[in-house]
Amino acid sequence: DFSTTVMAQPNKTEEEKMLSGELYLAYDQPLVDQRLRAKKLLHRLNVTEYLITDNARAILAELIPNAPKSLYIEPPFHCDYGSNIYCGENVYFNVNCVVLDCGKITIGSNVMFAPCVQLYAATHPVDALTRRTLEYAKPITIGDDCWIGGGAIICPGVTIGSGSVIGAGSVVTKDVPPNSLAVGNPARVIKKLNE
Repeated sequence: DFSTTVMAQPNKTEEEKMLSGELYLAYDQPLVDQRLRAKKLLHRLNVTEYLITDNARAILAELIPNAPKSLYIEPPFHCDYGSNIYCGENVYFNVNCVVLDCGKITIGSNVMFAPCVQLYAATHPVDALTRRTLEYAKPITIGDDCWIGGGAIICPGVTIGSGSVIGAGSVVTKDVPPNSLAVGNPARVIKKLNE
């Protein structure tokens, strides 16, 4: 029962609940404030700067503090918090990518995201009454040397192994093993790579 889970952790903040995969109140004021902060930074990145300049790099460093300077994002880009995105070296996001980082998003090194890729750590209860006020998140992990094709959607709780390729338009609902080519809706592995 979802309501029992929420009540069982009275000493945790809503952010702690969110990051640990428990039900939480998304409209808790500290979370609202963090999302507003991200939106203001995103506005500066997506509208004021738009090109990757020194100013844009400074905005990215503030928005996504858990990423190295080699992170490259083609605006426009959207995320909920930014602070829950963890990147390795040489990560590239093409235009119109969306990262709902209510849960931790871990991205390895040398990962490329084509246009319109969506990473959804956010999810909602299937029970309608619970869904009115509470939501939860599941982490997403993407290994090193992955390529995520245009318009792909990575669902909550998914791990994509290193060296994998996700075909354009795929909806990834389950883990993908390392060195795999996965395509379709739902995505399924159709080929092992590098064998």
